[in-house]
Amino acid sequence: MTARPADRTHEREVGRARARKEDAHLVTGQTTWTDNISVPGMLHMAVLRSPMAHARIDRVDVSPALERPGVVAAFSGRDLADGLASMPCVWPVTEDIVMPDHPPVAVDEVRYAGDPVAVVVARDRYAAADALEAVDVDYTPLEPVLDLEAALAEGAPLVHADKGTNRCYVWPLTTGEDWDSVRARADVVVSRRFLQQRLIPNAMEPRAVVVMPIAASGEYTMYSATQIPHIVRVLMAMVTGIPEQKLRVIAPDVGGGFGSKLQVYGEEAVALAVARTLGRPVKWTESRSEGYLATHHGRGQIQDVRIAATRDGKLLGLKVDLLADMGAYLMLITPGTPLLGAFMYPAIYKMDAYAFTCTGVFTTRTPTDAYRGAGRPEATFAIERIMDELAAELGMDPLELRRRNWIRHDEFPYTSIAGLTYDSGDYEAATDKALALFGYEGMRAEQQERARRGDPVRLGIGISTYTEMCGVAPSRVLRDLRYAAGGWETANVRMLPTGKVEVVTGTSPHGQGHVTCWSQIAADVLGVPFEDVEVVHGDTRAAPQGMDTYGSRSLVVGGTAVHEAARKVVEKARRIAAHLLEASEDDLDFTDGVFSVKGSPEARRTMQEIAFEAFSSHDLPEGMEPTIHADHVVDPDNFSYPHGTHLCAVDVDTETGHTRIRSYVCVDDVGRVVNPVIVEGQVHGGLAQGIGQALYEEAVYDPDGNLTSGTMADYLVPSAVDLPEFTTERTETPATTNPLGVKGVGEAGTIASTPAVVNAIVDALRPLGVTDVPMPCTPERVWRAIRRARGEEDASPAAGRPEGTVPTTGQAPAPTEEGLA
Repeated sequence: MTARPADRTHEREVGRARARKEDAHLVTGQTTWTDNISVPGMLHMAVLRSPMAHARIDRVDVSPALERPGVVAAFSGRDLADGLASMPCVWPVTEDIVMPDHPPVAVDEVRYAGDPVAVVVARDRYAAADALEAVDVDYTPLEPVLDLEAALAEGAPLVHADKGTNRCYVWPLTTGEDWDSVRARADVVVSRRFLQQRLIPNAMEPRAVVVMPIAASGEYTMYSATQIPHIVRVLMAMVTGIPEQKLRVIAPDVGGGFGSKLQVYGEEAVALAVARTLGRPVKWTESRSEGYLATHHGRGQIQDVRIAATRDGKLLGLKVDLLADMGAYLMLITPGTPLLGAFMYPAIYKMDAYAFTCTGVFTTRTPTDAYRGAGRPEATFAIERIMDELAAELGMDPLELRRRNWIRHDEFPYTSIAGLTYDSGDYEAATDKALALFGYEGMRAEQQERARRGDPVRLGIGISTYTEMCGVAPSRVLRDLRYAAGGWETANVRMLPTGKVEVVTGTSPHGQGHVTCWSQIAADVLGVPFEDVEVVHGDTRAAPQGMDTYGSRSLVVGGTAVHEAARKVVEKARRIAAHLLEASEDDLDFTDGVFSVKGSPEARRTMQEIAFEAFSSHDLPEGMEPTIHADHVVDPDNFSYPHGTHLCAVDVDTETGHTRIRSYVCVDDVGRVVNPVIVEGQVHGGLAQGIGQALYEEAVYDPDGNLTSGTMADYLVPSAVDLPEFTTERTETPATTNPLGVKGVGEAGTIASTPAVVNAIVDALRPLGVTDVPMPCTPERVWRAIRRARGEEDASPAAGRPEGTVPTTGQAPAPTEEGLA
């Protein structure tokens, strides 16, 4: 039997700044990345990709590749077509959505540069890659489709000719009063067009997959660098026809995702098909440049935004019209990604009317899908930029305009004009704290002084207030939005005979710190040491149920499931303790992992003692099973709604266009904090990503549809030296919709930072007549915006773009103002 532990007071874990359990094996190189996996007899797969954005495939001859040294097999798309179904899209957002077939390897036509055309399998990865050049492919070029507005014009070339249109869907949302009536009674209506450029995910670990078949039993184990092993398992069974119970999917150590690994990719399906055909283990790992072409892209929108208000700044209505670039195919949640922002454009503001329409458009570019924030950053950018433009039109401080219109702390719970019920928040507290840390009044005074003396380096101050919906759920809401899956999550907590704890979670981390946080949650509920908790995840055999990780859902949904499963364990243990102590269950206290009889504290049993008693089963209550394990499934009643205020100060050199972030302050409210260290890391990472969109990153295509920013030399990702020191603080308004009081944090920094930076740049240049700088706000674009405002350069949208390139979202006309009525 186990020894009774010494008396101790259990220090609360939730809220404690614990070092992450995950980090030791990461920093010492003891990781298991998918590409590290090597097994006897393993073959390596390489993918031949189309060099053209749009072309008919006239012939694919793989036979010359078979003559190359080390090559074992080669397949065209037609060779693989019989064993593979179309790649799935699980979010058909409207009843009449256009959903073209998406073969894992193209058969008759290629529709973006990078579309797979053939596969070569060899004894090592270098032989496979070298043999690709021997595959003989004849193409007939077709006209690319790149501009979103031109794609919808009569007679435009078609991405999918059999569908007769490039329009994928039209999705409207109209609430409150009629927009036209609100517009008619407004004193001012401001209209702007904003571009959300395409972005390319840059996870540290490239995508990779290893498939190991067991021929005798028809079983397959797939290792994949994925955020969603459970979803991959279900959909791979559907695409390949392999019975789900015969397929095991493991997400080992996964080096980041940012949405790019929230996907079911054709390469996974092809690796399964090839392993099935050859009866040998197969590995595929993408190169970085290959990933730029073939990993889905993010964002890609034209946003036409109109806002109506009274002369004193009261908001009356908002109208948003989106053109969203789907790319060439619909991937897992491509059509639904921009709609995740549909409910967030009104943000934290009160108004009488809201009208939203999104039109999805096919183009001959890499498909888009979820990218950190997935629709919410786009919405926050639009509303926060238009609020600054409205403030300028009214001659009002942009912060004061926000104060006059946001939901007050005493109005929660509050149902927004978009129909969401925000359960808790305190925008005033977060903003006041941010202003104090930032020194807002002093910054404004310095700005005026520098403008007065004609300083060529202008100071700009950017404001971004935000809220977001995260913890993607509940299932019935997803049903109403036509999403194929649910928003539930599961956990299992096991007390082992020695008093240690295993937590089995359906979430699958890729850098967020689930092991640490789940250990803290379970340790608090069970009253056991943090070090005694192990977390099992990412393996569909060890953790057979789950909906995985995305949309800042893991803590809110998965962490809550762990909390509730642990509470069930305590209640099961209470029954055994009462039996052993010959007391009523109601007469027992449970504190710091110890059951004791009220009024007789010497009569006690520890949780570890109960665990061994359950294992031995020598003296259990009648009819009780010899375990105190417990499962729990959470299907939330609502989303969670973190919020915050971000303030950015920039110095903009009007002679060179160079922008330097000199101060960045953010105060976020993510509800109760489980681990401050992890929250801080998530916020810092999100800020880097949002600033990257504002200043550095863009997927650029030439007029033929070739990606010209296809390497890290051309696609600029900010490093630590490109970023300022951040001042990050928090307020804490607990969520009321889960027992932990937590809200999501994984995407908050990304959502708020981009408009804060761009608002700061425009604020610096507004006295010069600049009202917008398209992202990314490179020195050249800033410089050209200044010249255009001075009448020194062509004001057309093409001005300032490198010769021979096209924007990734279509044309951007100059801003317009409907002005004072």
